[in-house]
Amino acid sequence: MLAIPGFESKDTCDGVTRRDLMRIGGSAVLGLTLPQLLAVQGARANEKAPVPKGSTESGGKGFGKAKNVILIYLQGGPSHLDLWDPKEDVPSANKSVFKNIATKLPGTQFTELLPKLSQVIDKTTLLRTVSYTPNGLFNHTAAIYQMHTGYTTDKVSPSGQLEPPNAKDFPHLGSNIIKFKPPEVPMLPFVMMPRPLQESNVVGKGGGAGFLGKAYDPYTLYPAGDDMDLAKMDRIKVDDLKLRDELSTARMERRATLRETVAKGMPEIEQAVSKYELDSYYGKALGLVVSGRAKDAFDLTKEKPALREKYGKNTFGQCCLLARRLVEAGTRFVEVNWPKVANSDNHSWDVHVGLSKRMKDQAAPMFDGGVSALIEDLADRGLLDDTLVVVVGEFGRSPRRGVSTSGNQNSDDGRDHWPYCYTGLIAGGGIRKGYVHGKSDKTASAPLENPVHPTELLATVYHAVGIKPDTIVYNHLNQPRELVKGEPVTALFG
Repeated sequence: MLAIPGFESKDTCDGVTRRDLMRIGGSAVLGLTLPQLLAVQGARANEKAPVPKGSTESGGKGFGKAKNVILIYLQGGPSHLDLWDPKEDVPSANKSVFKNIATKLPGTQFTELLPKLSQVIDKTTLLRTVSYTPNGLFNHTAAIYQMHTGYTTDKVSPSGQLEPPNAKDFPHLGSNIIKFKPPEVPMLPFVMMPRPLQESNVVGKGGGAGFLGKAYDPYTLYPAGDDMDLAKMDRIKVDDLKLRDELSTARMERRATLRETVAKGMPEIEQAVSKYELDSYYGKALGLVVSGRAKDAFDLTKEKPALREKYGKNTFGQCCLLARRLVEAGTRFVEVNWPKVANSDNHSWDVHVGLSKRMKDQAAPMFDGGVSALIEDLADRGLLDDTLVVVVGEFGRSPRRGVSTSGNQNSDDGRDHWPYCYTGLIAGGGIRKGYVHGKSDKTASAPLENPVHPTELLATVYHAVGIKPDTIVYNHLNQPRELVKGEPVTALFG
């Protein structure tokens, strides 16, 4: 649901209240809701993001190179040893059951599960040493929250479970980005699909705007159907973004003219709200719906069948394709969540049991096809230079099979959670091509060099889009908080 607040007092961090939240749907509320959303999100568009400490006026290496961000979030924690950091000459309990293959990068190997990604890896940077020491972060929910917000929470149970999402949460990085860098065209700023972040009964933690307010929440596209329904993207509905059948474009435009006439006859109100530039934002809202820009972006049938097949005719692959269509249309931040909840079986990355079959037959083929097609498609269309792609999970898997590292039971054909060292990928938006950052030890247990903490990865994303990572926002208590307490890894930029 997309929610929009009204304007009011100065006692909130964004200058608006949290009342009068309404869902966008019918034209009856169009002039009072979507324009307000655009106004709130554009309130700081003219603020110049402060320059990082110790940097030049331009912001330093790679600063502001990316216009858009696509986050491919592998919730569940994929095994780095069985995908893209395999090890030789290690005990059998450590070694992957899958064969190693060469990649486009000399000396860099993947397992046989990633034949397609191995051929486009020269367009990306491989992060071999994403790493952190767990403190209540050994299980999914808390680790997911950290990866998306850059912060940990006070209330973490021994199992790593958190309380449900609430208005005190730190904002998702996408929410922060659209606050300071709203879209340049009338387009949905932040889209999340095809399902919420989730572990067990904790749904959506770390996936919303938190104390920034509902105006900065993502537009959530969660098609009907369970996680095993691989064709659900063929049935997506975006009724919020189209005119009702009985409303013509001409009729909507007449309503806009009527609104302008009424506004001109009420100079006191016009003066009172002048600073919000409502006419400007009403025009953007009207343009978004009347032009069909957003609705068209969601129409996957406009793509050639061969390209859809290349991405993979499954939920994950079609979400990757849709992510490309959205950034092409002007969306600032898109998150594609792995379409299977953490701590579940079948297609999940949480392979405590059945690793050899589940990864080979289920998860890896979808992942390999979707991400490789996305990287290649963005490059072919000239979009990769402006689009930052980040592929990462909340942790990796234990170097040794069949042992418990988080209190979970694991079979001999399974690996437990492992946050100390794992692999991610980053590409586009000024990022170096054909580069491997960091090196893990003999068993992929720990970094040998250049560890990258999740807060540093988030700082790098902020830096890439031209936002200073230590920019201050104000929480629900009007207390100053940095976007993230981490420095960007500028070595990743070309």
